[in-house]
Amino acid sequence: MLLTAYISLTNGAFDITLRDIMRTLLRIQPQKDFDLVIFEFRLPRIVIAAIVGMGLGLAGAAVQSLTRNNLADPGILGINAGAGVAMVIFLFFYQGKVKGTSWTAILAMPLVGLIGGLGAAMLIYAFSWKNGRLESQRLLLTGIAVASGLSAVTLFITLKMNAKDFEMAAVWASGSIYNANWKYIVSMLPWLIVLTPILVTRTRILDVFQLKEDTVRSLGVSVEKQKALLMLSSIGIVSACVSVSGGIGFIGLMSPHIARRLVGISHRRMMPVCAIVGALLVMISDFIAKTVFTPAELPVGVVIAIVGVPYFVWLLYRNKQRH
Repeated sequence: MLLTAYISLTNGAFDITLRDIMRTLLRIQPQKDFDLVIFEFRLPRIVIAAIVGMGLGLAGAAVQSLTRNNLADPGILGINAGAGVAMVIFLFFYQGKVKGTSWTAILAMPLVGLIGGLGAAMLIYAFSWKNGRLESQRLLLTGIAVASGLSAVTLFITLKMNAKDFEMAAVWASGSIYNANWKYIVSMLPWLIVLTPILVTRTRILDVFQLKEDTVRSLGVSVEKQKALLMLSSIGIVSACVSVSGGIGFIGLMSPHIARRLVGISHRRMMPVCAIVGALLVMISDFIAKTVFTPAELPVGVVIAIVGVPYFVWLLYRNKQRH
């Protein structure tokens, strides 16, 4: 992560040496050009990439445990799509003013995303609930269906926007952090500070959820209560991330798989590694997105999807071979 951050800080349209970075950070004869490039453009982007990757990685691990399905992630379950459609509606009525200096708009973004994510989750829960229980397979299938429907709604709303707002919404929906700034970081941090400990302190519960539901109940675990708390926390984290980065997919799918191969299935060891892997994936993808096709720039979500889609297909193939 440190190496990736160093490469991202020093490379770009305006190259900066390590010495210049250290002098700027330590405020030794600071120059306006370096201050602008480091503090206004590159550093906020690196920080947001790391935070978003951590949040999506942790939420993905929790969702896979709760559904007992290693192919599940917040995007497939429709949480990203729910938060995304709420954000596009917000952008539609706010008419692109989020780019400005309005603290009200920026601080409202995670809340709007949360409302959308919760709305999608409630819809998915309603269709997945059967005989007083939440069925994992129905949850996954319903999530895919709801995500497809909400993506269509998002596209319909963006087509109703004027050209300038449509461009902003389209780039954002594909997953992009090119417009990163410190205000976005301030808007999402409280959500992650409050909700991340809920996931991290319940690693034993997440381990127990790998067993059959009747077995979990026999151990004295309040299954529905814990599921609801962990799922709501995951939705909150994903919604906060989506509100500033758009629809970045596959991080919640890939991070837990990579973490399991590195440290095993125990969530106490796996969760921190998930966060680190997720952060690293988004940081590297963002660096590739902004440098490979210079002066044009790809949305980071597109770069991640280029890797994520083959990875998902490979996981499907491996699971088929096992069964």
